[in-house]
Amino acid sequence: MHLTLRQLKIFEAVARHLSFSRAADELHLTQPAVSMQVRSLEEAAGLPLTEQVGKRIFLTEAGAELARHARVIAQQLREAEESLMAMKGLRGGRLNIGVVSTAKYFVPRLLTAFRHLHPEVELRLGVHNRGEIVQQLADNEIDLAIMGRPPQELETVSEPFAENPLVFVAAPDHPLAKAKSIAPKQLAGESFLLREPGSGTRAAMERFLAENGVLPQRAVEMTSNETIKQAVMAGMGISFISERTIALELATGHIVRLSVAGTPLQRHWFVVHRAEKRLLPVAEAFRQFLLRESGGPIEPARAAASASSGSSRASRKTAAGRRPR
Repeated sequence: MHLTLRQLKIFEAVARHLSFSRAADELHLTQPAVSMQVRSLEEAAGLPLTEQVGKRIFLTEAGAELARHARVIAQQLREAEESLMAMKGLRGGRLNIGVVSTAKYFVPRLLTAFRHLHPEVELRLGVHNRGEIVQQLADNEIDLAIMGRPPQELETVSEPFAENPLVFVAAPDHPLAKAKSIAPKQLAGESFLLREPGSGTRAAMERFLAENGVLPQRAVEMTSNETIKQAVMAGMGISFISERTIALELATGHIVRLSVAGTPLQRHWFVVHRAEKRLLPVAEAFRQFLLRESGGPIEPARAAASASSGSSRASRKTAAGRRPR
């Protein structure tokens, strides 16, 4: 195949946006120019890379495969450029960070503080659910991820840098709202408002309830913390949520913590990157910033995929002595 880096860059943008016009806007090209380059790429590949159904653009199997390689090549070129800049003593660079949706309540403040120290850095922040963040790590689309539960699906370096207390919450007029001590089994008959399967907070709640012999009888799944908070305030049920996400609602009395024995459940926020990834200076600076701001890593951990067990004990190894480069 006779491909050019320009063609791959254009196709990567089309694949990411699934739109010729949005790719053209991003690259400051005309839409016909983008379409022409994709057609040339298809001729070189000998396979269709996109298909149009109605007004929507989809990737073919060949297109998805080429897009994956194009992303890797683009990332490697960026890393090469920034490494050379670092050798010249130049500052700056671009930092791609992915955070799980629960972390969006405090990560912007950290990024603002980091920007004050490094105003020349270009930041790109993506907020997604846990599954999407894990996939972005696997595809090398982000430099660092901030999440509450390191992935077991791939080998990573995961360092806890802040506490993440998880609590049960309810509306102020809930029958249990003023109880001073609630046994977990008292929650058995409640309606639970849950995040989607795969959520770290949901997994922690399910483990906690199972350990206390509680099997929820009624549950409603919701895809965002904001929706859960509104549903709790409306009296739809109780939820289990990161205390960091409800500071405002607690302060205003719209939501109350339930005094459930064994809670808050103390978990941690982790800064995560692929084990084999060589962090560029800007990513390493942000990693060090997080650890410094929190007083240092709590208990560095290395998460590794485990074919035989899904337990964290089987799939995580100590990272001491194997610091990220």
